[in-house]
Amino acid sequence: QVQLVESGGGLVQPGGSLRLSCAASGGTFNGYTMGWFRQAPGKEREFVTAISWNGFTDYADSVKGRFTISRDNDKNSLYLQMSGLKPEDTTLYYCAARYLGGLSLSPNMYHLWGQGTQVTVSS
Repeated sequence: QVQLVESGGGLVQPGGSLRLSCAASGGTFNGYTMGWFRQAPGKEREFVTAISWNGFTDYADSVKGRFTISRDNDKNSLYLQMSGLKPEDTTLYYCAARYLGGLSLSPNMYHLWGQGTQVTVSS
């Protein structure tokens, strides 16, 4: 069973950048569509971006032009480069995976989840 572990969260000033990483253990990313979601306390989990096994991507309108998703299948790693960060980007970010499925904005379509990494954008 593949397990996902996020890293790279932290505190950054508005306008700054962060790079989140998600590493898979116990397996590979082969055949998985990978995604990033975020969830603030008391709110539903929100789609941020996703990337298919062969590199197709999708982004939430709120992050287009600021965030970039990428993956390194040889390293079983997923990345989220975030720039132009805003205070409203502050929340817990989750890495997710779905096997043999296409891009999806619904968290219900992903069956593997990491534990989350906190991103705080504040001056």
